[in-house]
Amino acid sequence: MVIKRRLVTLLIGAMIIVSLVLAGLLQPPGADISSGTVAIVPVEGTIAGGNSGRSLFGGLLADSGAVVKQLQTAAQDADIKAVVLRINSPGGTAAAAQEMAAGIAYLQKAGKVVAASLGDVAASGGYWVASACDRIVANPATITGSIGVLMEVSELTELYEQLGIKFETIKSGPHKDMGSPTRPLTDQERRILQGMVDDIYLQFLEAVAAGRALPLAQVQDLADGRTFTGRQAHQLGLVDDLGTFTDAIETAASLAGLADGYQVRELGRRPWWDALLAGMPAVDLLLPTESWRMR
Repeated sequence: MVIKRRLVTLLIGAMIIVSLVLAGLLQPPGADISSGTVAIVPVEGTIAGGNSGRSLFGGLLADSGAVVKQLQTAAQDADIKAVVLRINSPGGTAAAAQEMAAGIAYLQKAGKVVAASLGDVAASGGYWVASACDRIVANPATITGSIGVLMEVSELTELYEQLGIKFETIKSGPHKDMGSPTRPLTDQERRILQGMVDDIYLQFLEAVAAGRALPLAQVQDLADGRTFTGRQAHQLGLVDDLGTFTDAIETAASLAGLADGYQVRELGRRPWWDALLAGMPAVDLLLPTESWRMR
């Protein structure tokens, strides 16, 4: 009885092996499964450093460290010939966007094609990341652009006075508590903060101008913080093509010279519990977690 079971198992195994061999031999021309892979790297939520995921009290966070790690993985995988960044982000911190852009440059130096697929929103820092890619594909109704930098400082002295709350600050220099809600800014501090905003803004302009091969002055004319639809951005040269996520994948595959039958693989897939929480309302634009961010 045991021998019969073993024979049956061996026979089934042999049939499976023969079927796989025949399937490979009988593939039609152009269906080479080893022709290469297009990897998908999601950039979803507010762009920032730190832990990636979803807070129970907020929206998705696109962690620059996690995204860069996925880009490095793609760069080192010989089978991956192209990468599509699927961007759904209202923006975030400048430094985190720069880290992602540097990760894209690393991927490009490794000889990989990088395309951006803009989803519902790819604005501010989301567009900064997209501009570093070889090709940008947006839906006609995508909200994008918003090239600019914003810094917010709260001043709550009157509220504290009404509540009877007093603060005493001991500091090493006159500007160490600059931006504290316990006192108003001085004129000099406003100039200091404005200088920081202007410098980050210039870095943003330079990144877009270089990525899009546009004159700096032309980018600056569009960089007053306004948003554009995907169709408007296409007309202005901020987007290369209008199309869907699938179109972006096909574009990346074509640019990489992949034959029909290429594979598509998502890197950094979210766990099931995060997808379950995806139905929760996101409040990234209403409750910023950073003291200043790009908008």
